[in-house]
Amino acid sequence: MMHTAELLKVFAEHRGDAIVVPGRGGRHWVKLSDRETLDVPLGDPAMGGHAGFALGLALTQPNRRVVLFDSEGDILMSLGMLTTIAEQAPPNLYHFLLDNGCYATTGGQPVPNAQSVAYDMLARGAGYPRAHAFTELADFSLHLPGILAQPGPVFVALKVLPEVENTPIGRRSRWQTRTRDSVIQDLRSELGLGGAA
Repeated sequence: MMHTAELLKVFAEHRGDAIVVPGRGGRHWVKLSDRETLDVPLGDPAMGGHAGFALGLALTQPNRRVVLFDSEGDILMSLGMLTTIAEQAPPNLYHFLLDNGCYATTGGQPVPNAQSVAYDMLARGAGYPRAHAFTELADFSLHLPGILAQPGPVFVALKVLPEVENTPIGRRSRWQTRTRDSVIQDLRSELGLGGAA
């Protein structure tokens, strides 16, 4: 299994000018990113919300790679998004799943059947043309450039070590310090879309 921060460091080397939706791995990503204006951290929306948002970005920005770091809790809360993404088939969407086997942001409750679910097979069964799974950092590092060279949608399941947050949500320090309005304004500016919508 991998540490989330380590695999995100590997990805950061290959990011280029991709728009990144860091999902539940966001607190690690904001420390690594050197293109904050292309990061779209949503904080902690309702579980399952990241994939639909990333799909929308990919469809509206077809000339820009969009990378999502999702969680298995999010996937399980919104399995229909896998079929929707597969049907829309955005060639610029790269869907990475950080699978830690538990609901880490709410105290570490185990995900049902966590050790038996093959998320890459779920994605393939939903219609993703390409799906991969990795448990070791060296293997992921070796294959990542080739994965990013493939047209999307691509799904990549990554087995990561759990990092359980037991502090009550209201007492946690916020990793997302930019306001929603500033995130949108920065992204619109970076994409050459002018000021606020």
